[in-house]
Amino acid sequence: MPFVPSDRLSSPQNPRIKQLLRLQQKSAERRALGLTLVEGLRELTIAVEAGVAIAAVYSCPELVGDAGSQELQALFAGSNSAPEWFEVTRPVFEKVAYREGSDGLLAVLRTPARTLADLRLPPNPLVIVLEAVEKPGNLGAILRTADAAPVDAVLIGDPRTDLFNPNVIRASIGCVFTVPTVAAPVADILTFLQEKGIRTHAAALAPNARNYTEHDFRGPTALVMGTEADGLTPQMREACDETIIIPMRGRIDSLNVSVATAVLTFEAVRQRG
Repeated sequence: MPFVPSDRLSSPQNPRIKQLLRLQQKSAERRALGLTLVEGLRELTIAVEAGVAIAAVYSCPELVGDAGSQELQALFAGSNSAPEWFEVTRPVFEKVAYREGSDGLLAVLRTPARTLADLRLPPNPLVIVLEAVEKPGNLGAILRTADAAPVDAVLIGDPRTDLFNPNVIRASIGCVFTVPTVAAPVADILTFLQEKGIRTHAAALAPNARNYTEHDFRGPTALVMGTEADGLTPQMREACDETIIIPMRGRIDSLNVSVATAVLTFEAVRQRG
C-alpha cells in the first residue's frame, strides 16, 4: 500500500509535538517509553536498513521538498509495518528540530534493546571498549570509526550519556544502528571479554605503557579507552592485559578520545590486513 501522510499538525500544543520535545530533551522519557529520535533522511534510511522499528515520521513539506517526500515514500512503500506519517508546519518543525540546516524530517524510533548476551562475535574479533564516555559528540564520532574500520562491537562500560541520545545519533550519522553496540557495567564487560579470550589493550598515560605500534593486534583484541577528562580508572588499567600509548611529539600530552580511538582502530585493521 502507498505510504502517505495521515494528518497535518500545526499547533505546538499538539500532544504529539509535546512528546517529541520530551523525547528530545529528557533521557528519562526516552528510557521509560523505549523511544528515541532521529533527524534526517540519511540517518533514518540507515536505521531502517539496519532493521530498527520506526514508530512515526514527521516531515515539513517546505524543507523536505518533493524529492525528499518521494524518497521517504520509497523507503516505506510496500512495507507491512510502515509507521504513521505526519506533516507539520514549518514553525512547528523548527520548534522540535534539534540541528541547524535540517532537511525537514524527524522520526520516532523504538530503541533497540541490546545486551552482551545478544552479541555474536566472529572467531577473531576486534572490539572497542569505552569506559564512562560522557560526550555525545565523541561517542558518535567513535561509532563512525567503528563502522568505517569496521569493528565487530562497541562496548560501553558505565556510560555517562544515553547511547541513543539524539545527539549521539546525529554525530554518528546513524552508525549507532550499524555497529553492534552494548552498554553494560564495566565488570560485566571485562568478564565477557575474558570468557571470549579477547586480549585487552588499555590506552593510558602510564609508566609501563608501550608505543601502540609495538603491540600485536592481530588476535582477538579489545581497544580500551577512557573518559575525555580523566582517562581510564586505575581499576580498569589494572584489569587489562596490556597498556598502550600514542606518542605525543608536540606540547600537548593527549588526543581527543575519538581521534585516539581512530588511530588505534586503524592500526589494528592495518595489522590484520
